[in-house]
Amino acid sequence: MKQYPKPLAKLIGELSKLPGIGYKTAQRLAFHILSLDDSEANALADSITEAKRDMKYCSVCGNLTDMDPCAICADASRRTDIICVVESPRDVAAMERIRDFNGLYHVLHGVISPMEGIGPEDINLKSLIIRLQKTDVKELIIATNPNIEGEATAMYIARLIKPTGIKVTRIAHGLPVGGDLEYADEVTLLKAVEGRREL
Repeated sequence: MKQYPKPLAKLIGELSKLPGIGYKTAQRLAFHILSLDDSEANALADSITEAKRDMKYCSVCGNLTDMDPCAICADASRRTDIICVVESPRDVAAMERIRDFNGLYHVLHGVISPMEGIGPEDINLKSLIIRLQKTDVKELIIATNPNIEGEATAMYIARLIKPTGIKVTRIAHGLPVGGDLEYADEVTLLKAVEGRREL
């Protein structure tokens, strides 16, 4: 197979570094980008540069934003007595899609993972403690992912916060709507049974 010209090979290489993008998908994207007219290609490049330059983390919650504090923290109509703790800004976006949660967020930017050498001091936990001391929060919802690291982080935070008298809850886990029992793994089924509720 003939090698691609250097600029195209470089573009494919950079695109393949993106999460979820393998070499073949990177090739398709690269050829698509090359098929764009100059104004579209420049608009794409400019939007990447602008996002990288202008986006920062909110000084209150740690969410990605272009203003400080972020729009969620600055929204006076939101409840300030409830905070949902999530792992990443992507999780804030997911929670906002349900349009039912009207509290605030706190983004940890990771989870505790001793195997990877990530401890409580390596995630955005200290600012959560300071935030809880300065505000009148009544409930902390922990919405970390249902994996070993997410569960360990949730348990650590719960043990840390419980003595303060703040109610600490965990989002429910279990079978997705439309899922089949026969395809669910044991842990998912166990969580579904533990989280059952009366009808």
